Amino acid sequence: MTDRKTIAVVGATGAQGGGLVRAILEDPERRFVARALTRDPASPAARALAAAGAQVVAADADDEASLARAFEGAHGAYCVTFYWAHLSPEKELAQAGALARAARRAGVRHAIWSTLEDTRRLVPLESARMPTLMGRYKVPHFDAKGEADRLFADAGVPTTYLLTSFYWDNLVHSGMGPRPGPDGNLAIAMPMGNAKLPGIAAEDIGRSAFGIFAAGPALVGKRVGIAGEHLSGGEMAQALSKALGRPVRYVDMPPEAYRALGFPGADDLGNMFQYKRDFEAEYRAARSVEATRALDPRLQDFAAWLADNAARIPL
Repeated sequence: MTDRKTIAVVGATGAQGGGLVRAILEDPERRFVARALTRDPASPAARALAAAGAQVVAADADDEASLARAFEGAHGAYCVTFYWAHLSPEKELAQAGALARAARRAGVRHAIWSTLEDTRRLVPLESARMPTLMGRYKVPHFDAKGEADRLFADAGVPTTYLLTSFYWDNLVHSGMGPRPGPDGNLAIAMPMGNAKLPGIAAEDIGRSAFGIFAAGPALVGKRVGIAGEHLSGGEMAQALSKALGRPVRYVDMPPEAYRALGFPGADDLGNMFQYKRDFEAEYRAARSVEATRALDPRLQDFAAWLADNAARIPL
């Protein structure tokens, strides 16, 4: 095919971008060309993408000119920022602005902005429901992304706003998996009460993004929330017990105790879980499993993800 559209993928060696690049390369209809953007084209992950058939291009979210060059000639762009690499909402906003302006400069016809809710719309800064962080945020890694939505709109870039969910991969990589207690028994702790938490496999974020690009203009200007399954902490613990072959219990930790754990970003995550608990109806309503499956027919539920990944969870 000579009319295949190029999709430029920011963070192509990461969880979200990598999933999208693989979805493009695995597409039996070969509708798109994957242009993988990475700061280090010589890295093993970048070389693996090149070997699989992706175009690998050097670009840095902190360098707007490099983004514009990398977006040049692309029909679509997948735009994501990297909050947990620096823990700075201001840097996140600056990167989002650079992405939006670069997409406009390159004439991108369809961008996907990987975003989240601005929690201050439901929890004003003056609210005592949860502490204000860094002077102007309630959940910094949510609020900065939500605030950045306007940057894409103001730039006039045709954009789909993709609302992601809790990555089940956090159980492998981010220290959120089951931990042994003083009695040696495993437990997962989250300040979620009995509320259900929308979750998703990182790979399915990329596949859902592919579905959005495949849908074309119909989803431009829309907010699309994705999830593989909505589960309570107790239900997650049950599934983990079955997959790991060891009992796992759920501990409903108070948000203030989670915020006090002391690791970088603990206060941010404590507020995040409290927001998802306190505004369960609104948060879940924005993330339909059925709509996600329409974009990603291979969508996994938690049990399916565990079948492939339980052995990778450090205990």
